[in-house]
Amino acid sequence: MWHARSWMTPLVLTAALLALATPTRAADDLETLREQAIKTALKKVSPSVVTIETSGGTDIIVVGPANPRGGGGGAKIRKGTGPTTGLIVSADGYVITSAFNFANNPSSIFVSVAGHTQKYVGKVIATDQTRMLTLLKIEVKDLPVPTAVPKKDIRVGQTVLAVGRTLAQAVDHPPSVSEGIISAVGRIWGKALQTDAKISPTNYGGPLTDLEGKVLGVLVPASPRTEGQTAGFEWYDSGIGFAIPLEDINQVLPRLKQGKDLTRGVLGVTMQGADQFGTAPVVGTVAAASAAEQTGLKAGDIIKEINGKAVLNYAQVLHQLGTHYEGDAITIKIERGGKEQVFNNVKLGGAVAAFGQIYLGILPMRDDPEPGVEIRYVYPKSPAETAKLQIGDRITKVGPAQGNNLIEVKSRDDLSRLLATARPNAQIKLEVIPKGEKKAKTVTVALTEMPETVPAELPEKSSKEKALTRKGTPAPPKKEDKKDDKKEDEKKIPTGLINRMNAAQDHKYWLYVPDDYNPEISYSLVIWLHPVGKNREKDVKQLVSDWEDYCSKNHIILVGPNSENDAGWIASEVEFVLEAAKFAMENYTIDRRRVVAHGMGLGGQLAIYLGFSSRDLVRGVATVGAVPNQNPKERVPTQPLRFFIVTGEKDPIKEAVNAGQAKLAEYKYPVIYRVLKEKGHQYFDEDSIATLKELVRWIDSLDRM
Repeated sequence: MWHARSWMTPLVLTAALLALATPTRAADDLETLREQAIKTALKKVSPSVVTIETSGGTDIIVVGPANPRGGGGGAKIRKGTGPTTGLIVSADGYVITSAFNFANNPSSIFVSVAGHTQKYVGKVIATDQTRMLTLLKIEVKDLPVPTAVPKKDIRVGQTVLAVGRTLAQAVDHPPSVSEGIISAVGRIWGKALQTDAKISPTNYGGPLTDLEGKVLGVLVPASPRTEGQTAGFEWYDSGIGFAIPLEDINQVLPRLKQGKDLTRGVLGVTMQGADQFGTAPVVGTVAAASAAEQTGLKAGDIIKEINGKAVLNYAQVLHQLGTHYEGDAITIKIERGGKEQVFNNVKLGGAVAAFGQIYLGILPMRDDPEPGVEIRYVYPKSPAETAKLQIGDRITKVGPAQGNNLIEVKSRDDLSRLLATARPNAQIKLEVIPKGEKKAKTVTVALTEMPETVPAELPEKSSKEKALTRKGTPAPPKKEDKKDDKKEDEKKIPTGLINRMNAAQDHKYWLYVPDDYNPEISYSLVIWLHPVGKNREKDVKQLVSDWEDYCSKNHIILVGPNSENDAGWIASEVEFVLEAAKFAMENYTIDRRRVVAHGMGLGGQLAIYLGFSSRDLVRGVATVGAVPNQNPKERVPTQPLRFFIVTGEKDPIKEAVNAGQAKLAEYKYPVIYRVLKEKGHQYFDEDSIATLKELVRWIDSLDRM
């Protein structure tokens, strides 16, 4: 039996009875009662709602993926800052708000409290990086704390109010309000309530209340597909908004007060196949030093239950793990070889990897149809040099140092995959055929963690020039009409500066292919993402002029999508950028391990986003004058991602860039960081040509292992 409290407030019940009276009068009375209910609820919660103002920090940030509603809406970039909202959660001066409000790393924070004439200086105490909430502290006591609605009492369909502080209102005035309903619970992998009440940056951090002024949750932008301070901003004004239950916030409040950020709990597995919903959750890989490895999970295990709840696909696994933090313990039931096993007290790890990418210290010769991997270059002071490996040697087998169970190495990608599952200080055996010899020898190598370094120079020859040839593949049949058909066909491959339109004919992009393009050589692909206003014809020609010699000598193809938005890149253009890159990959010989997103300013911000959101495509991110994400995703050993970050010594965002690249390094991403002396916010010029040359060598060495 329903209780009136669980579905309707007493006020709404009274209104329903009034509806039995004269229809016109009842409707008027019902509307009056509704307005009174909203005013009463606002009066009750308003003292706990604060205004937050920030200043300083970066001027621009990148937000979420493509607009889920399609079309061109959903700004990709936010400029500047403005007052927003927070909620008092502790009488001694603690305020919770959305982490979105601090995505630009402000240098100053001021908090206004109802009934107080002064503005208080706010200090960031900690951030819940999985629910994207930030805890602030102000020096004031005896603050009003709102009443939380228990999650068990929250019902789909109940009326709710989204409350916030707008630009025009003084803190003692009633806050702004948007009415809606609870449209779903347990969203964003179990972490959030969903509402159709209007959510925007002015009420991010504000409360979602019921008609009694009790708080269900705190409003945040959120997305099931991406993470970070700005994830979900693309849903703005879509009728889809989210709130983190206040009950959950209160549970972790003591941990946040200790000043340590809370991070998402990571099991450390990837699944076989890419379909999250249609296939059983079968473990594909287990990350070294992860919770899964320490527990004993293995590739091929089928996850059956988490904390006693059945999971039928990987989406359900993510849902069960989504509410847990690093250090939380869970129970997992798996099926292995037809038998079920239960692992208790599995302590989840964090997104920060235990160690970085594994390092042997070689560059492979490319486009080689012969079995094994010929060494093109040996890094100084690397494990490979210590083991006396040399240029021209061919690695044919690899395996653990103990025993003789060596696995045949068929190609460069084969060796890379086998090494990715190892860990630093592990010893491995390599079967190697020395240059000029026929007899193989076995060497033992102690792997290390990969340092980020760029060779001062590299051997000019990088390819066997047989990219289209596979060992054992029969030669194509000869044509009878012309002996020079092959040469004629190669001449037809478009080269030079090529202008194109996407399939929808609503966006332009260009490619630059060196005139001496050879389809038997694997080329790097550099996706150039221009800064605001730098996509005119003269800008493209200048960029091509800067790069054309490097493109020819180092086998690089450029692709340059053009944003159609005068203010810079927007969310709906992400798919177009990927379409342009995929066209190049489908029509030219591209090395999948050397695809780089490269951009400046807002284009650099988009390059960083692409690096994390399109790991199956992008292997390197190179930026000039762009701030790296302060909350990067965890590193995936089988999808290596490296960064080349450049900023000017006089660029106003230099400190934010420095902090961002340090965070990437903390997450064990290989990072090259260069500060251009006496430079501001600008691209490479004659004075910084050495850094551009270093970037080209970095691109040439992205397939190192």
